[in-house]
Amino acid sequence: MSTNPQTSLTADARTSPLHTVTRGEGAPVLLVHGFGVDHRLLTSLDGTFAEAGRRRVYVDLPGMGLSPAGPEITGSDAVVDAVAGAAQRAFGDEPFALVGSSFGGMVARALAHRLREQVTGLALLAPLVVAGAGRSGLPLKTTLVEDPDLLASLDPEDAADYAEMAVIQSPEGWARFRAHALPGIRRADQAAMDRIRAGYELTAEPEQGSAPWTRPTLIVSGRQDHVVGYADVVGILEHYPRATWVVLDEAGHNVHLDQPELVAGLLAEWLGRVGR
Repeated sequence: MSTNPQTSLTADARTSPLHTVTRGEGAPVLLVHGFGVDHRLLTSLDGTFAEAGRRRVYVDLPGMGLSPAGPEITGSDAVVDAVAGAAQRAFGDEPFALVGSSFGGMVARALAHRLREQVTGLALLAPLVVAGAGRSGLPLKTTLVEDPDLLASLDPEDAADYAEMAVIQSPEGWARFRAHALPGIRRADQAAMDRIRAGYELTAEPEQGSAPWTRPTLIVSGRQDHVVGYADVVGILEHYPRATWVVLDEAGHNVHLDQPELVAGLLAEWLGRVGR
């Protein structure tokens, strides 16, 4: 199995080219990160997919990481189009599994319905379900374990970003945040972020007016997620009859960084269902 990441640019005629990173060989999985970060947010999961013999294709969303955002990127619908173009370039007609985190979870839901016959399984980590009015109440921001000495040792801007997201503050948690979340936060194109926010809601919710999505599905939420919460998942759960939904304590919006072992185990179980 190849262990050296390969980078490529993917595009279609309607959207800006998207930067991708491909690792390994085998049946593919496309990983779609959240808003205002980049593909590195999900590379902490790489070992789980490598052990399952999966080829991992990580994508940088428009305006994030190394992907530019052209003038056509005016909202979430355009982001879905861009990722669909990247998937077509990366996989052609080959079946692939799909992982989406946060905003990338909303994008992944839309893509799974658009490419219903091609997507073999769907995993959503702390997914954004309701982007506009009608969102259920969010949990209050909660820090269960504070580490003031750690925060005092950091650059103030880094400390503020970490403290905003960390439910359990620890050197290990900071190391994961620094490696996987912070680089994308610092690189994000804020003008592009503003354009996407202006059209944040999808024109049509993927589940509305469509048949149930019947492939193996995993949804993992954080009990202390003050960014998107977890309660809105209830509204779409019946649309995914093959779904496992887990709400993890001591986990916020970066649920896979807060509870890496539990999320890895859940993903391994999901990959087994997809494989069957």
